[in-house]
This record gives sequence, structure tokens and C-alpha cells, in this order.
Amino acid sequence: MISLKDVSKKFKTKLGTIIAVDDVNLDIKQGEIFGIIGYSGAGKSTMIRLLNGLEKPTAGQIIVNGKEITSINEEKLRQVRHKVSMIFQHFNLLWSRTVAENIAFPLEIAGVPKDQRVARVNELIELVGLEGRGDYYPSQLSGGQKQRVGIARALANRPEVLLCDEATSALDPETTDAILDLLVSINEKLGLTIVLITHEMQVIQKICNRVAVMEGGRVVEEGDVLEVFQNPQQPITKRFVSQVSEPTQTMQTIQNLVDIYPNGKLIKLTFVGEQTEQPILSRLIKQFELEVNIVQGNISHTKSGAFGTLILQIDGDALAVDEAIRFIHEQKVSTEVINND
Repeated sequence: MISLKDVSKKFKTKLGTIIAVDDVNLDIKQGEIFGIIGYSGAGKSTMIRLLNGLEKPTAGQIIVNGKEITSINEEKLRQVRHKVSMIFQHFNLLWSRTVAENIAFPLEIAGVPKDQRVARVNELIELVGLEGRGDYYPSQLSGGQKQRVGIARALANRPEVLLCDEATSALDPETTDAILDLLVSINEKLGLTIVLITHEMQVIQKICNRVAVMEGGRVVEEGDVLEVFQNPQQPITKRFVSQVSEPTQTMQTIQNLVDIYPNGKLIKLTFVGEQTEQPILSRLIKQFELEVNIVQGNISHTKSGAFGTLILQIDGDALAVDEAIRFIHEQKVSTEVINND
């Protein structure tokens, strides 16, 4: 569906040349929800502008649905953009227009007859859950409702690709979940390919099939979301994963236990998929004469399956502790010794 080959984007400024996107190669499959995550300045916003042709790459090729958009003329690029829509962080609604009129705006520009516009608008209002609010103005809507209008407007011309630029970062957590559920529903109902730009790992965890991690303009890690959660390779990826699996209070608890139990070992277990349902802890306690203290446990759900972490403090005979760790390994559970005093 979307392919980036050796894509770079450089900007010339008074202070010198800035490399916003640096030699990126990506393949995004048709019908998937693909996440691109990075902190501010990583290059992800430039990336999304490259995908819809608002920016031209300095080098490389971008192919969208079989069309190479980096070298086509403006007329053909406009045709491609009809099939690539975008929703924004701050909604970008026309405040003087009603909900229905905002949704109808791209149809007006495309020259769609009025009766067809009305039918399409009504269909989209129902799709995004805004029944009864077609005559409301943006000032009368909540943040989540405004974003629903933005999504409906983006879908007006029946796009094949939906680009989401930090589409939930201006929303509260509950509203964020509702909007993400809506995007999943749209993806499943319409078979739409969604590319989602974010700096929040919780968003990636909840709805994405695959993820690319950006840092300094480069894609430093890429893969299925569950695999990235299970075995992050790069330091920045580990930081993102820890947002979900290792909250700050957990690390404080670990430090306290290090002080309280200087002779024990802290073990971090990582479970994936069906492993999260195995009674490994009860087997461990029954089989080995050890003191086992649960420091923290967490199970997160991704589109590809469950991902869980469990941090244990184990104390007892050193040989028995080593045997217990070997036993856990035999259950195909990833094990990391956090401290070994």
C-alpha cells in the first residue's frame, strides 16, 4: 500500500542544513493500522507530510497505492490526495459551519451534487456516532465530538489511507480510548489503511498492528507491536515500552526492596500471549523452597495479543534461586535479573 525507499528530507536554514528524515525505508500493508512513534523533533510530523505529498523528499521514493508520488505533476498528485486523508491534533474545523457543513466541505470542493452530499454526510454522522448533532456548531461540541467531526470529514471522499497526526494528544484519557475504538471500528468496517503518528506508547499498544520508532530522523526499530513490547532493542524503544509496563512508582518500589532485601534477587518476567494465562508463580512456589514477594504485575493488551510483566523478589538458597530461574526459562518466559547482590 505505502512504500518508502531510502527517503530523506533536508531543510536549509540560516543555521545550516537540518535533516528531518534520514534514509528511511518502510513498507505499510494495506488495511493495517501502522504506528510511527517518536519524541518531539524525531521527524514524524515531516514523515506524515511526505506521505500526503505536502513535502517532497530530498532523496528517495514514496509509493502510495502503486503510484510513485515524488515525481508526478500537481494534477496527478491532487488525484492521489483524494485517496489520502488526514486528521489533526487540533481538529482544524471551520467554526462558522455546522457539523454537517464541515463534513460536507471536501465534497463541495470535489463538486459532488447536493443530494449526494447530504446522503453521504448523514451516513458519516451515523458512522462516527454524532446522530442528532448535524446542526451543532463546533463551539457546542466537546473535544471528542470535534475530533469525530474531523474523522467524518476526512472520510467524506472515501479515502484508502487515513493519516492521523497526534489525533488524540489533545484529549483526556477516556475520550482518547473512545476515539481509538472508533478508528479501529472504521479500519475494520472500511478496510482503511491507517497511519498513526504519536508520542504515546499507550496509543500504539491499544490499536496498532505494527510500529516504527523514530529518533533523530531515522527509523531505529520496527516490528509487530507485540514483538516490540516483548523485546525492545533500542534505548528509546525501551523508554517507550516502560511508559506502559514500568511506571515510576514501580521503580521506586524496586529501589526500596533493594534496600530492604540486600541478599535477594529481583527478577523481571515477561509474558506474551498464552503465557499470561499460565500459573507459573504457583508452580514456582510449590516446587522451590523460596521466599517469593510480588513487587509489581501488569498485563497490557495489544491488537496481536496480551503482554505481561511481573517483577518478583526471590530470597533463599542461592542454588535454589538459580534453579528457579532455570525453571522459568524452561516455561519460555523471558527473565531478567534486575539486581544480583
